[in-house]
Amino acid sequence: MSEIEIGRLLRSSTTGCLVGCRVSQLTAPAFGGLVRIPLDRHYQVYGLIYDIHIDDDGLVRQLVTAEGVSEEVILDNRQNRNVPVEVSVLFTGYQVEGQVFHLLPPRPPLTLDAIYTCSPEEICQFTSAGRFGYLRHILRAADLPVGELLAAHLQQAAPAHLAAGHPEWVNGATQELITLLRDDYPALVSVLGSISELKIF
Repeated sequence: MSEIEIGRLLRSSTTGCLVGCRVSQLTAPAFGGLVRIPLDRHYQVYGLIYDIHIDDDGLVRQLVTAEGVSEEVILDNRQNRNVPVEVSVLFTGYQVEGQVFHLLPPRPPLTLDAIYTCSPEEICQFTSAGRFGYLRHILRAADLPVGELLAAHLQQAAPAHLAAGHPEWVNGATQELITLLRDDYPALVSVLGSISELKIF
């Protein structure tokens, strides 16, 4: 299993969580990335990153308005201070005793639980379980850039499946999205428009 820790939970619910991390950890998470939160040896929750939010603070406001700020000061501010960085995650399923379910987790993670990026093998294991059931969690999420989120997810998941010898996976995911959105033409056009920008087809 991958052990690239993104950060630790600030708060969570049945549908998602908010994670706090340092700027030095910010190279690991990416928009649309699949992550996991182990709760014990036999149970972990999966989710997709749908937002990365970097707040300002008093010092940042002063530096922005100052003239001639050196590169050393900027790097010191980013690397040595606790810059507030928050990562929002939408839960898409969970795993119990090695079996993956594309359902909302029966219990949410607790504050300060660690969250990790998924390895290509873990991405394949989660996304190939069942019939793309986790996609419905993304499609029903209100106030999210659904098309962009799905495109970012496919951009990261398709190479993992290609490397595992499953090049047909991305086409199956796209067909499932078309089926799920067949009664919502505006949403379908938006999603397909975002996916058409990918370079994996």
